[in-house]
Amino acid sequence: MESIQAIKQRFGIIGNDPKLNRAIEKAIQVAPTDISVLVTGESGVGKESVPKIIHQLSHRKHGKYIAVNCGAIPEGTIDSELFGHEKGAFTGATSTRSGYFEVADGGTIFLDEVGELPLTTQVRLLRVLENGEFIKVGSSKVQKTNVRIVAATNVNMFDAIKKEKFREDLYYRLSTVEINLPPLRDRKDDIHLLFRKFASDFALKYKMPTVKLTDDAVHLLMKYRWNGNIRQLRNVAEQVSVLEQNRTINGVTIQNYLPNTGSNLPAVVNSTKSESDFSSEREILYKVLFDMKSDLNDLKKLTMELMKTGSTSEVQKDNEHLIQKIYGEDKEEEFEASMDNLEVLSIPAHTPNTIQTDDLPIETDDKYHFAEEIEEEETLSLHDKELELIKKSLERHSGKRKLAAAELGISERTLYRKIKQFDL
Repeated sequence: MESIQAIKQRFGIIGNDPKLNRAIEKAIQVAPTDISVLVTGESGVGKESVPKIIHQLSHRKHGKYIAVNCGAIPEGTIDSELFGHEKGAFTGATSTRSGYFEVADGGTIFLDEVGELPLTTQVRLLRVLENGEFIKVGSSKVQKTNVRIVAATNVNMFDAIKKEKFREDLYYRLSTVEINLPPLRDRKDDIHLLFRKFASDFALKYKMPTVKLTDDAVHLLMKYRWNGNIRQLRNVAEQVSVLEQNRTINGVTIQNYLPNTGSNLPAVVNSTKSESDFSSEREILYKVLFDMKSDLNDLKKLTMELMKTGSTSEVQKDNEHLIQKIYGEDKEEEFEASMDNLEVLSIPAHTPNTIQTDDLPIETDDKYHFAEEIEEEETLSLHDKELELIKKSLERHSGKRKLAAAELGISERTLYRKIKQFDL
């Protein structure tokens, strides 16, 4: 069995991190078997190296090795790509085609981004893992294949299972052995080694002197988060090698190639997001309140009309549009029910009236002038009361609009219609 160091040199793996060494060691140990392996880790950590190690150290090394990016194949054609299809199976199938599982019989298939597989394809893959059988698209003949499957993903598989985007039984079949590759930020001592290797390769490729980093530049690279991991570090090394005339790179220069430096604190991002969400919710609440105020004023207008005419049918006929706006689809039943419960006031005509509002007498000769004055005063005070009541109700029910609407006496269907109407 080859040593870990020999494997690193053979496959061009740079680094001495204990977690990286453990991952390589597991790949070496599992290679002689036919156990399915799941390689996990963030995007850009180099997951594609592990299946190559497993294949080359296995008894299948003389068989075919096929790497398939599951996320790059359209959902409508991935079954055909993996399992093949018969002539005429679908539009454009002008001939019979062999899939990867048939071509790689006796070898190894690397399924990269396996978490992106459609659920229907996951069922087919599970059958291959369980008994080595598959059926071509458009065929009824069961075929056998003897392939070893090594899969890789950068998604959290347990979250995908919880969201029903990935089958739990397939996950346990794929992850008989799970090999995790650590992110670059957890391999700080390897960062400078990798940069030097990349810089040397690009200097040879572009026929130019190799760039060298000062101590402050090395410190900055080690401090950086590297969300893109090794792939991102390689891109930075290439940019610096090509664009910089000075072959000695200091911290100020290297910082220009590191996007979002110093903005990796999650608390800052979460704070901004929370403030944005609160502002959005507050804006929606304001719109709902203004909507309610408008409906109340419209309802007062209908009440005034009823007080003047004393006839429900006449009010409904003359204010059809207004009733439709307030009551919506259920306007007839709700309006008639509301009017049945309303006591129409009989007010003597041409009777001088003196009413007290905030201790100020108001002399009125018009029959309905006093009602309009009251309406104006109530509108101002109701707005404040509405705002206060709705705030308290939403706080009491933890933002649940259904319970708040019920408590405030607002129809949930009407509230939903208003929110939809104004595209809230």
